[in-house]
Amino acid sequence: MKPHWLDRPENHRKLWVGFITILIFAILAEFVWPIHGHFEIESLTGFNALYGFGTCAAMVAFAKLLGLWLKRPDTFYRSNDSELTSAEAHFKENARANPEANSEVKATGTAHE
Repeated sequence: MKPHWLDRPENHRKLWVGFITILIFAILAEFVWPIHGHFEIESLTGFNALYGFGTCAAMVAFAKLLGLWLKRPDTFYRSNDSELTSAEAHFKENARANPEANSEVKATGTAHE
């Protein structure tokens, strides 16, 4: 399967160059079309680009912290074997009864009955 164009390493540099070029043009455009902000700081050259970068970085940092707080172990909702799904219980029961079939499943990835 061919990887997506965003996953190919040769396109990473092209994307960075493209994004930086757009950022430079956005800052240069402020010299042609002056910005009249509500506050004095909004009138500074490059403020909008810096503000956008800062808020994006803050959102990423907040998402990382939120992910650490919300992360649960894989077995969070299953405290013991009595809560296994019927398919898992059936597989465990068959594995105990027929160990040869279990080794075949591990080797091939499918069960042959």
